[in-house]
Amino acid sequence: MLYFNHIPDPLIKYDFENVYSPSDDSYLFINYFKKNLAQTHFDGLNLSEIKYILDLGTGTGIIAIFFQLIKNQNPNFKANIVASDILEEAIRCAKENESLNNIKNKIKFIQSDLFKDFPEDLLHAFNIIIFNPPYLPSSPNIKEDNKKNIDLSWDGGLNGFEIFIEFLKNASFFLNLEEDHYIYSISSSRSKLTALDKQISTLGYKKEIVAQKHIFFEDIFLNRLSYKSE
Repeated sequence: MLYFNHIPDPLIKYDFENVYSPSDDSYLFINYFKKNLAQTHFDGLNLSEIKYILDLGTGTGIIAIFFQLIKNQNPNFKANIVASDILEEAIRCAKENESLNNIKNKIKFIQSDLFKDFPEDLLHAFNIIIFNPPYLPSSPNIKEDNKKNIDLSWDGGLNGFEIFIEFLKNASFFLNLEEDHYIYSISSSRSKLTALDKQISTLGYKKEIVAQKHIFFEDIFLNRLSYKSE
């Protein structure tokens, strides 16, 4: 069976002040995806049945571009790639990186705060959603009036997961619940994980940790979620 872990990472420029640059969490996604992407399947899902993939909070566009590069090499993979971000600056950065990787207008970009400005034709469309949310607790040293746009990339709220919970409340409306589907996200040992897991379950999702990495005084976890059928 042919796997795609030999594919180089996308070329990424990140000379935008307020755009989150690829880091350990970004590559935790990509390395896991490489190991679980084969000629006909992705992490147990049939590639031919994956119609839409969303990279929410795309930043530099690295995840969306990675999947588009896979599409260019695998005829079995025909999913539409959508990338969104709250910042107009991030959308511009991601589009520049799309061109840097010799991709011409293949990715659909949406500027939106989570799902607020998504078109109705994307309701129940996505087989896969990737979201690297702001997952650290708010800093008491940074007052609300002094926050910068770059703080949106790490400040997950008082407990470190309020933004992610807001995302989950609406994600089920955009997942294709009639087919197998996954949400991939990052969480941190610096947030209250037990409380987070309880809320994830309460909202109707099943979660499992599929990869993790220790960085200095923190562990980051790659989670795979699916919406539990009634």
